[in-house]
Amino acid sequence: MALIIQRKFSIGARNPSYRAHLARCLSSTAGRNIEKILVANRGEIACRIMRTARRLGIRTVGVYSDADRESLHVRSADEAVRIGPPPARESYLKASAIIEAALRTGAQAIHPGYGFLSESADFAQLCQNEGLTFIGPPASAIRDMGDKSASKRIMNAAGVPLVPGYHGDEQGIDYLKEEAEKIGYPILIKPTHGGGGKGMRIVQGPDEFVESLLGAQREAAASFGKSTILLEKYITQPRHIEVQVFGDKHGNVIHLYERDCSLQRRHQKIIEEAPAPNVVKEFWSHLGEAAVSAAKAVGYHNAGTVEFIMDTTSGKFYFMEMNTRLQVEHPVTEMIVGQDLVEWQIRVANGEPLPLTQAEIPLKGHAFEARIYAENVPRGFLPAAGTLHHYHPVSVSPTVRVETGVAEGDTVSMHYDPMIAKLVVWGKDRNAALVKLKNCLLNFQVAGLPTTTTTTTTKP
Repeated sequence: MALIIQRKFSIGARNPSYRAHLARCLSSTAGRNIEKILVANRGEIACRIMRTARRLGIRTVGVYSDADRESLHVRSADEAVRIGPPPARESYLKASAIIEAALRTGAQAIHPGYGFLSESADFAQLCQNEGLTFIGPPASAIRDMGDKSASKRIMNAAGVPLVPGYHGDEQGIDYLKEEAEKIGYPILIKPTHGGGGKGMRIVQGPDEFVESLLGAQREAAASFGKSTILLEKYITQPRHIEVQVFGDKHGNVIHLYERDCSLQRRHQKIIEEAPAPNVVKEFWSHLGEAAVSAAKAVGYHNAGTVEFIMDTTSGKFYFMEMNTRLQVEHPVTEMIVGQDLVEWQIRVANGEPLPLTQAEIPLKGHAFEARIYAENVPRGFLPAAGTLHHYHPVSVSPTVRVETGVAEGDTVSMHYDPMIAKLVVWGKDRNAALVKLKNCLLNFQVAGLPTTTTTTTTKP
């Protein structure tokens, strides 16, 4: 606790207006500050959460499957608990095992990271029922935003602009085909639940519609357990721009500027940057206001991201979805605002007000994040598994971060996402940051299996 209070005063010294929050923080959280966190995840995000917790004087509990027994996140935790065999559904997605591990180790809170159970409303509710603090948004917000059709109805009522489309309950083939005609081709078919691009289909004309619809429904059912879909006008020249939002339990909601995530493969991001380039101040102001309105519409608190698609031909932007968790790419935002968002998450979960007001959020320089995956690029980014015979990331500094969950000699498992690391760089402007990113990627050494930085599989 002493470390946490000391950190608060150091923030207040740099930001005098924060002192007004401090008394409320200390009184509102008396006797119930988080002293031990179970991190219900693996890999780089588990290591990243543990690093902040350690700095705050908070003990951590790791969880692991049999495939991860010797993993870096297990070695980084103060203590670790086995939760099951390698398949995620029998370990990292097994809510009962995670809750049991938290109760057995005396953890007061659970941080879900991203992926796995991070956007499970049932898991968030289960934590609450067991007297555990879920370091994330309320279960109601997760539930509202987890259903893309419901979220769009809520956003429409809140005045947040939507892509023209159909988000209703009627799922008959003939009815949906008529709606597609009204929207106008090309259209995008999307599952109402899930993410990661699974089940999405771009349909150029009516002759393709039925086959694409049936394929999207089958994939959605297999991936997310629900076959319901929605239809949207397909933006042919889009930019994918998202806004980092943060709320506390006192009704305050702010945004921490935007990120551009347009560079993707298989509808999944691979390089992100902040702030979004070539965006005028008036535009990002409207974007930030729309994101805050979206968060307030669902009574949001903790970290979240509101995703928009921008039509570059018209200059208009539209709400796509809200991710009710910490994003993979949150470090690029941290680099331009100089804040630790995991620390913010913990403080908000403790009942504290946000550390800064909207007017106090700084914006300095430009940042990029490149996700380094164990993938075979020439073979269509096919995931790879194997041993890292040589692993030597670039040196870190105040302007270069390497978020990783592996070390030399570790194995990249076939059971989980093949991301090895995230390389995050900062520069005084976009060009300086881009030069630094290129140089760092050239010097990021990995051997033993193909990656998105190199396709070599030979030992050094």
